[in-house]
Amino acid sequence: MIITIFDPGIRKELIRRIQSLNDNSQRQWGKMTVCEMAKHMNSWNEWVLGKKEGNVYKQDLLGKIFGKLALRSQTKDNTPMKKGMPAGPHVVKKFNGNLELQKKSWIEDVEAYANYSNPGFVHDFFGKMTDEQIGIFAYKHADHHLRQFGE
Repeated sequence: MIITIFDPGIRKELIRRIQSLNDNSQRQWGKMTVCEMAKHMNSWNEWVLGKKEGNVYKQDLLGKIFGKLALRSQTKDNTPMKKGMPAGPHVVKKFNGNLELQKKSWIEDVEAYANYSNPGFVHDFFGKMTDEQIGIFAYKHADHHLRQFGE
C-alpha cells in the first residue's frame, strides 16, 4: 500500500513528527534552518491546498518536457525523496520567524488534507496531478523535510 497524506493515521504520525521539531533541531543536509523549512512547508501546502488568493497554476517549460516522467517516478512506490531535490519557487531564504507559529500552521495544513479539494491545482513542474498523486507526493515532501531535521 502506498503511503498518502489522505490517510488519517499518516496525518497523525506527521503531526507527531512536526511537534517534535524544536529550535535546536539540526539539519542533516541542505541549507535551510528548521524555521525556514517549516515556513517552506507552509508556503508549499498553502499553494497545493489552494489557500493563497491569486494562485497561478501553470506548468513550466522544463516540466512540460520531463514532469510526467518525474511524477510517475516520485509516486509509484514508497521510496523516500532523495536529498538535494530542487525546492522550486517555494524555497524560503533568510527567514527568522517563530518556529512554534510555523509548526502550528503546518499542523493545520496537514489536518486540512482530510478535506482536500483543489481541482484546479497544477504543479509547476509535474503538471496536472490526480488527487492520489497529490496525496502521495504531499506525504513524501513532508517526510523528506522532517527527515532532513532528524524526525
